[in-house]
Amino acid sequence: MSNFNHVIDALKGGEVIAYPTEGVFGVGCDPDNDEAIRKLLAVKNRSVQKGLILVAASYEQILPYIDTSSLSAERLIQIKGSWPGPITWVMPVSQHTSNLVTGEFNSVAVRVTDHPLVQKVCLAFGKPITSTSANLSGLPPCMTTEEVEGQLGNTGVIILEGNTGGRNKPSEIRDAQSSQILRQG
Repeated sequence: MSNFNHVIDALKGGEVIAYPTEGVFGVGCDPDNDEAIRKLLAVKNRSVQKGLILVAASYEQILPYIDTSSLSAERLIQIKGSWPGPITWVMPVSQHTSNLVTGEFNSVAVRVTDHPLVQKVCLAFGKPITSTSANLSGLPPCMTTEEVEGQLGNTGVIILEGNTGGRNKPSEIRDAQSSQILRQG
């Protein structure tokens, strides 16, 4: 992890990073920096309508970005009980969350990661980072640092050295209102 501090400085400076997650490499940036989000969308050639996931080290880090007022106490217990882990919940969004994060939706996808390196990044950065698979649109998600360099190496993305968590599938996505599975994990 020789470049960890460089990656945190890049995040603080509005740059886009690539980092290992539970299953694949992700690309991310500061969710409160619209210029950084635009850079990320340009790197991936990704439509702003799709929205982005926020990944965090703790439930507390997610609180500023969500509005739990419409969720039952039982549902919140269920959500918190699934974390940290590879389950992403689509939750009602707070008014403070950038439209570039939510895309065309009035909700935000959030996950408390169990990947130690991603936890360390979010703790050092002091808040969640955006997460979408590290790949150019239409190509398979990158699984290694070398694959990230191959696909995104000339885009200015700062790559965090490390290994994925060994899962071979993306995280499961569930709707917080209905508990319905939106994407199988």
